[in-house]
Amino acid sequence: MNDLSSLFDFLPSSPSPAITAAHPLRWGAPTAAERGPVIASRDPALRNAIGAHAGGYGVYRALAIAAGDLPSNHRPDLTDTAPADLIGPHPQWSGDARIVSLDPWGHLIGEAYREELARGVDIRPTIAVTRAHIDMPEVRAAFDAGRIKADGDIVKPNGLVRVMKAAIDPVWYLPGVARRFDITETELRESLHAHTGGMYPELVSRPDLKVFLPPIGGSTIYCFGDPAKLGDRKFPLACRVHDECNGSDVFGSDICTCRPYLAHGVEMCIEMAQAGGVGLVVYNRKEGRALGEVTKFLVYNARKRDRNGDTPANYFTHTVGVAGVRDMRCQELMPDVLHWLGITHIDRFASMSDMKFNALRDAGITVGESVPLPEALIPADARVEIEAKLAAGYSGGETFHTDAPSTGRALGE
Repeated sequence: MNDLSSLFDFLPSSPSPAITAAHPLRWGAPTAAERGPVIASRDPALRNAIGAHAGGYGVYRALAIAAGDLPSNHRPDLTDTAPADLIGPHPQWSGDARIVSLDPWGHLIGEAYREELARGVDIRPTIAVTRAHIDMPEVRAAFDAGRIKADGDIVKPNGLVRVMKAAIDPVWYLPGVARRFDITETELRESLHAHTGGMYPELVSRPDLKVFLPPIGGSTIYCFGDPAKLGDRKFPLACRVHDECNGSDVFGSDICTCRPYLAHGVEMCIEMAQAGGVGLVVYNRKEGRALGEVTKFLVYNARKRDRNGDTPANYFTHTVGVAGVRDMRCQELMPDVLHWLGITHIDRFASMSDMKFNALRDAGITVGESVPLPEALIPADARVEIEAKLAAGYSGGETFHTDAPSTGRALGE
């Protein structure tokens, strides 16, 4: 019998008490040993989590196995994969309310669960921490203009910037996620099951499994300066929380302010690190306000074909018309990564978003100064977006000068 033909043997029909007895999972316990490992094994006798590792990339793993390119029983060799910098533990890791959308112990699998791994238990990291250099044209321009100077540590003489970075896969503690959105766990499970085509039957058939590895994009953090300063109030923190925009971030599309704000946030983080503090950029995979890139491009077409022109007044009207909602980024979960890093206060926050400020406030994270995007950095075709957001409640409007509402380019221009 091959792997595909035996797949349905592992679909449970009712809760199994063996799960709790074999590898109990106590979310929010103060130590890794007390919490227990997150196990997404195919074997129902070992499994204590719903879903598969690597978010949406788990589908590619399944395809690689089906194509015969990857053995179904492959286990990662974690030799020399330990974090390049130590993160935590922090007080926010304890309890089941502060962190509900990632596994705070996910980068310490090889160390925290060494004995279980030696016994052959399939435990996989959900966070990886490494070191790298970044090279952005905007940072180069600031370097050439003298706003950023080489210090031999954070900024090299050739203009490269040293960072610690961490990749984070989502791990949802379902009771905590439900509380964050003021719904019941049953409502959350049923909605996730029904509106993903029934992809994960365990959401409704296994109420004993409280952890879900959703097939969505994760986050990447970039730390500028000494990572040990993160969360230490003695050192000021500059931060940009950025939601993915492939068209702008990668290809420089001028219809939005995403890349300019990202670059501005990076420069601000470098300046803070060089002044003795620390900088942090959090990059979340939430393309098009989590509406998706296809929806975003459909909205672009509708905006650019509007007979009255692409104006701030109709900016959100077209989004709602196509997607049914303005935004699906669920910023309520955004502060979790900051809790993972031990952060309780942000001195300079590069954002104008009321939704982000509200999420931080509700999470108990204070903000000293909000830093709006300098008007000079707004692309001409992006003024429609920025003016619409200011009208909708974004902060920082006092820094902009508008004699009349802007009109964006038409589709063919």
